[in-house]
Amino acid sequence: MDLFDQHGGEQEKVTSPLAERLRPKTMDDFVGQVHLAGKGKVLRQAIEQDDLVSMIFWGPPGVGKTTLARIIALETESDFYAISAVTAGVADVRKIINQAKYNRKALGKRTILFIDEIHRFNKAQQDALLHSVEDGTILLIGATTENPSFEVISALLSRCRIYKLEPFSADEVAAIIDRALEKDDILTSKKIKLDSDAREALIHYSGGDARVALNAIELAMKLASIDSEGNRIISKKLIEESLQRKTLIYDKKGDYHYDTISAFIKSIRGSDPNAAVYWMARMLEGGEDPKFIARRLIILASEDIGNAHPHALVMANAAFDAIHKVGMPEAQIILAQVATYLASVPKSNAAYLAINQAMEDVRKTPAEPVPLHLRNAPTQLMKDEGYADGYKYPHDFPEHFVDENYLPESKKNVIYYEPSESGYEKTLKERLLRLWKKRRK
Repeated sequence: MDLFDQHGGEQEKVTSPLAERLRPKTMDDFVGQVHLAGKGKVLRQAIEQDDLVSMIFWGPPGVGKTTLARIIALETESDFYAISAVTAGVADVRKIINQAKYNRKALGKRTILFIDEIHRFNKAQQDALLHSVEDGTILLIGATTENPSFEVISALLSRCRIYKLEPFSADEVAAIIDRALEKDDILTSKKIKLDSDAREALIHYSGGDARVALNAIELAMKLASIDSEGNRIISKKLIEESLQRKTLIYDKKGDYHYDTISAFIKSIRGSDPNAAVYWMARMLEGGEDPKFIARRLIILASEDIGNAHPHALVMANAAFDAIHKVGMPEAQIILAQVATYLASVPKSNAAYLAINQAMEDVRKTPAEPVPLHLRNAPTQLMKDEGYADGYKYPHDFPEHFVDENYLPESKKNVIYYEPSESGYEKTLKERLLRLWKKRRK
């Protein structure tokens, strides 16, 4: 390295963001992901024993995916190439593979290819990696915020180990903040003073994303006023101004989208209105389309409440119409009303189970003809053929009911719908048991 290169390196260090300057270089300095990177854990052991296979890091932004990849390269003395799937293509990948072949054959050196946002690669681009990953020409490390089961082709998945990374805990974010204030040359030279309220706000608002926390400190440092002793005081208000709003781990098209709507639906199914409005608030704050939430409420009203409280479907459908008319932000009031209502009423999935069982029966058994007495007979020919012959009109009988078989003969005793003891469905069950005495179980 000549003097010019050395000067360039120093300049880069000064101008690079705090998150980059503070990036750990060894496993001992790495914070978080204890389930993978802690002493004696699977990834830590693989690195220390240099027993690595291609891998995919799956987790939210700012939890150390890129950092871990760089540490692996440093600690295993591997040649390291980093590309982003957003900007790179097959030609870039092939150039790195060719270099990796040279490294392996001429230098006996491993090559690590790190692909950020690997889920952005299409099938053809992912296919281009397969042979080199399989024969060991490159050790692939992919990073993704999306569920790799859905976004990475199965052939590539089978050649990689998946590591799930979690958001940093409050204590881990606090440790990263403290290290930045104590060890970063620029921050220490600026005499940064982060008061306790600001520190708590920074931890809370970062949402487990270390990069967000460090970027906020850096911006707040530039905005902070200097006191008489030359200290830059960072207050809670300054942190809030730097962040503008809490960082939410929510992607309207990604894995967190489905995780959050799942939590929302399960909270209503579990009759917890408090949890329901919390998860709904998470979705709305993250920018979710309120009509998407309303559509799911309509489905839930039939699937999980059904005839235990038939009015639930009316309410859910009315909510969809209402939010379409008023829009946000007032739509959130309507959604909150209906979500808490649906969470509070009796539940039954009997109708859901009935159609599932009937559909399975239809698919697996022969399609028997409709019994003659149930067929329509609009013409004399049909009447002569026996259509509608013997049909008993229920309204001609007491209680508008007659014990008749409405199923194919082989299924006349089958029961698909079994009403629960919940809400109004209990009344329906009592009536059906009284009418259909022969079908009692």
